[in-house]
Amino acid sequence: MGKGCLTATKYFLFLFNLIFFLCGAVIMGFGLWLLLDNQSFIVVLNNSTSVKVACYILIGVGAFSMLMGFLGCLGAIYEIRCLLGLYFTCLLLILIAQVVAGALIYFQKDVLHEETSKIVTKVLDDYPGNNSATEQAWDFIQRTMLCCGWTGRVDWSGNQLIVNSSQLLFPCSCQNASLASGNVSHSGFCEAPTADWPVYEAGCAASVESWLFTNIGVVLGICLGVALIELLGMVLSICLCRNVHTEEYTKVPKY
Repeated sequence: MGKGCLTATKYFLFLFNLIFFLCGAVIMGFGLWLLLDNQSFIVVLNNSTSVKVACYILIGVGAFSMLMGFLGCLGAIYEIRCLLGLYFTCLLLILIAQVVAGALIYFQKDVLHEETSKIVTKVLDDYPGNNSATEQAWDFIQRTMLCCGWTGRVDWSGNQLIVNSSQLLFPCSCQNASLASGNVSHSGFCEAPTADWPVYEAGCAASVESWLFTNIGVVLGICLGVALIELLGMVLSICLCRNVHTEEYTKVPKY
């Protein structure tokens, strides 16, 4: 390989690793958002170990991608064969892990749907109306998505406070604001004067699942972009590694 081609490969590899580093930062940021956002549906699922594990995996993959991007940039600029070889091996392992994770998500989507339904049902049954983070998240979902319960308003019939109350109670966030008169409360329980008190009839399942799949699509899109960058990085790193015949350790920066 000519000197000009070697130089071009080196700087292309540096550019791709810079993009790889930024994509890793995006993935880690998305994982942190899912873990820390107090007004997303993920708060309702915070008792699910699998959801938390998925968030931590996203954060870990993002951080590791940023580290690999940094090592790739360093190996490319200073033409360090051991770093280039390590970089290629790690990219290959990451790519394999991404394919396996994507396959698991695809083949386990029915299990994920069932687990989500169980968790939401438990949230509705145990809803005490004390304005906790989980309840705030669910009230926010019902208000903004104009829905009530998971499949419909009947899902609230298992709530212990509603069952044991002598009054006719409904979650305030279920109240259809467009049909209600007077002040509308946004959380806790409200006493309904009659059984035909205006509440949303539609369940939140369709809207929430659409929200989840929209965000999963963003994650998968980012992962696909990262995978393409990984393939390019692997090709460039192996080409550069094969054509750097002598390890010049004087190129390693001294601090």
